[in-house]
Amino acid sequence: MLLEVSDLSVCYATAVLLNDLSLGVDEGELVSLVGPNGAGKSTLLRAITGLVRWEKSTLKGTRAGDITIGGTVHFAGERIDTLAAHEIVMRGLVHCPERARVFSEMTVTDNLKAGAYLCRDGKEAQRSLERVYELFPVLKERENQIAGTLSGGERQMLSIGRALMVQPRLLCIDEPSTGLASKLKDELFERIKGIRDSGIAVLLVEQDVGAAFELARRSYVLSHGKVIAEGTSEELLKDETIRKTYLGL
Repeated sequence: MLLEVSDLSVCYATAVLLNDLSLGVDEGELVSLVGPNGAGKSTLLRAITGLVRWEKSTLKGTRAGDITIGGTVHFAGERIDTLAAHEIVMRGLVHCPERARVFSEMTVTDNLKAGAYLCRDGKEAQRSLERVYELFPVLKERENQIAGTLSGGERQMLSIGRALMVQPRLLCIDEPSTGLASKLKDELFERIKGIRDSGIAVLLVEQDVGAAFELARRSYVLSHGKVIAEGTSEELLKDETIRKTYLGL
């Protein structure tokens, strides 16, 4: 298994955000994380990719001391939960955060090139850029445009494209469709499917449960920081309690 998360816990003071959570993602697999707001989905991605540990190590005072982390994370057979966030990225595990965070005053091309900061081979970085433009043709059309002037859907594609410049083995994507119109959401999900089809594993957090289930081979349902169900779309939708209580379907 490419990613193995075992008994992962994250607490902020007395608030338990993740509680002995375990899951896995195979090589080239697309897995979705669904569940109500506040279930711990975004915290899980941040913990897997080292951002919670970074926050604990860099914040000053009581707030930092209140963060506790437990459990283990293995990636490609190596334990990574003790590594710094940039070291995790170097191993091919990349986080694309929610709300399409791009460098708004830079051009589309400069945003993408910023994503290749770990690549010391200029030709390889150029090939990565061409692959991103092939996957997201609209970014090629907007290559000299300032990122802050893009539409919401275009900014989200740029955010994902920048993450792909690192050439990940596993891409964690957090809430990509938030705020997008239906047509743009459909286009974005097609691009995510293309990422999966290219052989890159994807761990997808998504509020649109129907779309997540259509994309994913397997899904995990989270509630109050715990995995309460796992399975294929068909298996999860057969459970009326899961469907109505946790998925809102």
